Amino acid sequence: MDSKLPLALTQGDPAGIGPELAARLWFERRENGVAPFIYLGDPRILVERARMIGIDLPIAVSAPETALATFDTALPVFTIDAGIPVQPGEPDPRSAPGTISAIETAVRFTMRGKTAAVVTNPIAKSVLYQSGFSYPGHTEFLAALSQGETGQAVMPVMMLACPQLRVVPITIHIALSRVPDSLTADLIVETARITAHDLRVKFGIERPRLAFAGLNPHAGEDGAMGTEEQTIIRPALASLRDEGIDVIGPLPADTMFHAAARQNYDVALCMYHDQALIPVKTLGFDDGVNVTLGLPFIRTSPDHGTAFGIAGKGVARVESLLSAAKMAAAMAEASK
Repeated sequence: MDSKLPLALTQGDPAGIGPELAARLWFERRENGVAPFIYLGDPRILVERARMIGIDLPIAVSAPETALATFDTALPVFTIDAGIPVQPGEPDPRSAPGTISAIETAVRFTMRGKTAAVVTNPIAKSVLYQSGFSYPGHTEFLAALSQGETGQAVMPVMMLACPQLRVVPITIHIALSRVPDSLTADLIVETARITAHDLRVKFGIERPRLAFAGLNPHAGEDGAMGTEEQTIIRPALASLRDEGIDVIGPLPADTMFHAAARQNYDVALCMYHDQALIPVKTLGFDDGVNVTLGLPFIRTSPDHGTAFGIAGKGVARVESLLSAAKMAAAMAEASK
């Protein structure tokens, strides 16, 4: 990572655990080797939430250009007013403009070379929807912001990662009944291209190895348990091999995630949401990271939600945010 650029960390929903996790991330920065970051959000909520969990948090109202100079002694904060008093565990749509502005600002800073990467704390989509937010979620909003900055459309790809496993779901938040009709060779190929490219450029893996799960039990058993492997997945993999991408599969999903099998690939591409997320969350529930591939900037996020039920109680675990910050910094370094 460029030592002259901090990470940009958004507040997430201010009624959730994002502010207190940011406080803990800074407070434990030395023992955990946290890269410098600037917090984008409401400083009053940040300090109050830190106090609630027993942290006397020094802050410095900053811009990205001055964040590094203050990081060792105070948490740099770029002020984005929440607009209303916010109580932990009590989400309010009136705070949504500040939540959205923090994301917009982080992307703008990063794409204009003021910060090294975007790390986003969790948002509550239902709260944002009540304020008129029109995107399905974080990922689609980030893609739209990217297009607004560059004029170029992008296809964002969700990757979940923990120390033992990386996974990419090819279809994501759709009903299981819709997966077979939504799964196309073109979708598989484009997802794989983006994944392979970003593993090379942002993770420094010279020749990424991509393993593909089958859709059906036993990867279709040569058509006895389904034909999608023969008609969709295998032709897509053949096209990828012709492009020089290292692919294996389709593999039976029930045998590709044990420890020995994981040594044969760098990322597993799965045909639907739970096929990908069950193994990665089983292996790395507390330290999993959500990475958005396909963007012209680096974005990571902890792999958990706003956790309104425990906000302000001092029991939220920082490991996933810590892993997201460390991964963002490593990706920025690999991308130099």
